[in-house]
Amino acid sequence: MENDIYFDHAATTAVDPAVIAAMQPYFSQNYGNASSIYQLGQISKQAVETARAQIATLLAAAPAEIFFTASGTEADNWALKGVAWANRHKGKHLVVSAIEHHAVLHSVQALEQQGFSVSYLPVNSAGQVEVATLEKALRPDTILVSVMLANNETGTLQPIKELAALAHQQGALFHTDAVQALGNIPVSVTELGVDLLSASGHKFAGPKGTGFLYIKKGTPIQAFLDGGAQERALRASTENVPGIVGMAQALTLASKRLPEKAKHVAILREAAWQKILQILPSARINGSQEARLAGTLNVCLPGFSAETLLLSLDQKGIFVSSGSACSAGSLDPSHVLLALGLTAEEAQNSLRLSFGRENSLAEIQRFAEVLAEICQRMQAVRKKA
Repeated sequence: MENDIYFDHAATTAVDPAVIAAMQPYFSQNYGNASSIYQLGQISKQAVETARAQIATLLAAAPAEIFFTASGTEADNWALKGVAWANRHKGKHLVVSAIEHHAVLHSVQALEQQGFSVSYLPVNSAGQVEVATLEKALRPDTILVSVMLANNETGTLQPIKELAALAHQQGALFHTDAVQALGNIPVSVTELGVDLLSASGHKFAGPKGTGFLYIKKGTPIQAFLDGGAQERALRASTENVPGIVGMAQALTLASKRLPEKAKHVAILREAAWQKILQILPSARINGSQEARLAGTLNVCLPGFSAETLLLSLDQKGIFVSSGSACSAGSLDPSHVLLALGLTAEEAQNSLRLSFGRENSLAEIQRFAEVLAEICQRMQAVRKKA
């Protein structure tokens, strides 16, 4: 696996060695339960609170507004369902974009089964929600709007500040799924003006099984899990101390490295795109070419099955994606790409490459050579048929 090439950082990332080192003491040395009042437990509690303060500072939030979860999916579920349940006396209408992660879409679909109504915002051809579109969807009984900060498939960024301000003008709360954004762009809850924000540690070189939900002070929300009084009685479960410490360390490192990383992956993305165009001049970028994450490239390769390309690249030790990893087992075309206006065939002919700081231009060159070989072989087979 030493010479393998990993171009799927939007799916997950390797845990940084410095993060592993920060976590290590809390597995076998400082292993106390953070809810225990004796010394060993208090060491763990202090570690959790230090991590909470670290994350809060990085997001321009207050420590009391950060609540730890086991994943970004849990954070999304809690945000949507917790706010809906707590505010149903005010209204039962929610608004989400059509390109949300399934953690959001399936959450609101579950709420629809419980009597809530949901409006799904379309996006323009660049994959963005327009402010005027949200304005038309808002109603007097709208209690929550949820639009992701950065799309996990295309990397397209949304005008969250403007959308949140509009939602607030109409008396609705605003949630953003920032799972794909954190570690890739600067994120300030104060600047964005959101009431809730979801995150996941494994997207920015932290451990899997970690996440958090930012809940602005005063936001009405119900507890999501029944059990103990952890996380100020809002999120029951024994604290994952090593994971929490690791996630905070990972976000700290990601924030420090962000300017350098963004510049590096943007160079890789452009190099990859130019190589793809040389091989397949008919290739097109899916999503915005301006408002997007520096390291994400989603391309439509007309006439070439993404699944076939993905598996052929895999055989050569090159790992890319045909969409969200959470939907990788599905044969259905990407709901995100369909929302952008692509046909089902175009969506199934689309590949996602997402780069990290460890990738290099030499890897881009190797990828291009292998892709060219695969495409030539597929074209030759097609001519014989």
